[in-house]
Amino acid sequence: MTEVIKTGSLKGKTLFITGASRGIGLAIALRAAKDGANIAIAAKTTEPHPKLAGTIYTAAEAIEQAGGRALPIVVDVREEAVVEAAVQKTVETFGGLDILVNNASAILLTGTLETPMKRYDLMHQINTRGTYLCSQKCLPYLLKAENPHILNLSPPLNMEERWFSPHVAYTMAKFGMSMCVLGMAGEFRKKGVAVNALWPRTAIDTDAMNVITGPELRKKCRKVEIMADAAHVILTRPSRDCTGNFFIDDEVLRGAGLTDLARYRHPGTSETDLIPDFFV
Repeated sequence: MTEVIKTGSLKGKTLFITGASRGIGLAIALRAAKDGANIAIAAKTTEPHPKLAGTIYTAAEAIEQAGGRALPIVVDVREEAVVEAAVQKTVETFGGLDILVNNASAILLTGTLETPMKRYDLMHQINTRGTYLCSQKCLPYLLKAENPHILNLSPPLNMEERWFSPHVAYTMAKFGMSMCVLGMAGEFRKKGVAVNALWPRTAIDTDAMNVITGPELRKKCRKVEIMADAAHVILTRPSRDCTGNFFIDDEVLRGAGLTDLARYRHPGTSETDLIPDFFV
């Protein structure tokens, strides 16, 4: 008998998800779509990438097939005017805004001497600044919502040397997203806006992971659905009772009644085969 995850519904809720044309962002969107949610796909990809599948338009089609309503918007999270216009268009289209998922991220796992400043700037502009900017532009509308949430796909703030020394620039950029959680959760707690982080216990099987590690390691990653299901649990909780947390995907699901995580593994892969993610 398949275990059921104890969670609520996002029916009728409006989500603004950055980087939702593929990977974890799209998986979160598809899970919300099953409930009948409205999703703004805020991403840059309008033409197919040679190595990464998916565009904002293919994502919109998949979301609508899953039962949701989709609004594909071309968004570069580094551009303030673009983000502001995209948020406004989302509110005009769906009548409000309930949830922001800061998923868009850039990665380069290189040491200090090997990191071009152009890539340093890109990671900080997309990860830290993009998260701050999208949060700032969404908050005026989230403050009017019944159960508002901001969810950042970022790690726990483990300030240990081992998480910094292999790739200082990337760690700083991801921890910047987590510092937004720490600060904004406190800033908006009394106003009822939940601000949380979610991070995977293991590597997650996405096309981006394929580019980084190669196809032979993909089977040692958990499927994207584990992050989507964990996000769904968080985003359906009462915002006033669930804020300032640095959640790990499998802990969230176990807390929601799931004891067997085998559904998120590839066939023939055991728990001990899985690749641990950074920062956990």
